[in-house]
Amino acid sequence: MHIPDGFISPQIYIPAIAISASLLALAYKKIELDVEKIPLIAGVSAISFVMMLIAIPFPGGTTMHLGGVAIISLLFGPWIAFSSISLVLLIQALLFGEGGITSYPINIIAMAYIGSFSSYWFYRLFVTRSKNIAIFMAGWSSIFFPSIIIAVVLGVQPLVASVDGTPLYFPFGLSVTLPSVVVPHIFIAIIEGLVTLSSVKFLKTQFRSVFSE
Repeated sequence: MHIPDGFISPQIYIPAIAISASLLALAYKKIELDVEKIPLIAGVSAISFVMMLIAIPFPGGTTMHLGGVAIISLLFGPWIAFSSISLVLLIQALLFGEGGITSYPINIIAMAYIGSFSSYWFYRLFVTRSKNIAIFMAGWSSIFFPSIIIAVVLGVQPLVASVDGTPLYFPFGLSVTLPSVVVPHIFIAIIEGLVTLSSVKFLKTQFRSVFSE
């Protein structure tokens, strides 16, 4: 789901820089770290880092990966998850070429911000019915909704940056990006939901003294 350099026009990534910078500044003000939880935040973020690097190819040229975003969001809160995943994505872009520099703001808006907050709110939406379903849906939403954002951003490139009908950046429109990006991620989102459910329950059991219901 990482967008590389050269796919996104300045008309899109320049406003995205302003939006992502504002979100990171807001996160800095919102976050209150518990010293006991810092090692766990670092550990789970490292797991997320590895999960994102394992890309699964899908017919049509799309690759998919798990994220671990919802695990951090449910355990530590969406603002910490947003900040942690933003750092993960920065390291991946700088050291591994996984995602671009110009597209970094869009990647963190989609995967870090939308992923963190969609999981948080989906958990709250379903928790009164079933806690297990709520955790699963949190994981599912953390993949599904970012994939929509990525598909839309890619798909509008021919509309916002073309010369005489020739796209200057990503060449395929929404009729291609929505099915090719979103549909595969519906299925990987199911796996993400199951991983989130098992991981959150395991970590809360193993670290009862750190997490309070």
